[in-house]
Amino acid sequence: MKGSYCLIINIKKDTEIKIGKKLGFINFKKGCYVYVGSAMNCLESRVKRHLSDNKKKHWHIDYLLLNKNSEIEKVYTKESDEKLECEIAKKIIENEESIADFGCSDCKCHSHLIYFKNSKLANLKVSSVLNSFD
Repeated sequence: MKGSYCLIINIKKDTEIKIGKKLGFINFKKGCYVYVGSAMNCLESRVKRHLSDNKKKHWHIDYLLLNKNSEIEKVYTKESDEKLECEIAKKIIENEESIADFGCSDCKCHSHLIYFKNSKLANLKVSSVLNSFD
């Protein structure tokens, strides 16, 4: 199965995390973040990797997910033969705060990590955006 996915990630408290070599240290506010990604080979494997604590730090999101103050609350998937990741991220990011350059080193997007004060707002936005692709 190919497609895109959104991870709903809760950050338990304000946390500074070093993200890779280029982004450096980033301050993450307590709250909820939505990470948008894609897997054009095997969506299930990519999601399982993100849910695992046993992985090497490869992508920006790995640095965030391996921090003790972060936890994945929910995973949304959108099956598609097209890479919709950037379109989904752009719609979710509208009128929201984001972490510049996070998760988008292979595209021209501003960010693929969007901040919400709480998970209810994040879940509502993600559901609405993903439903707009039906």
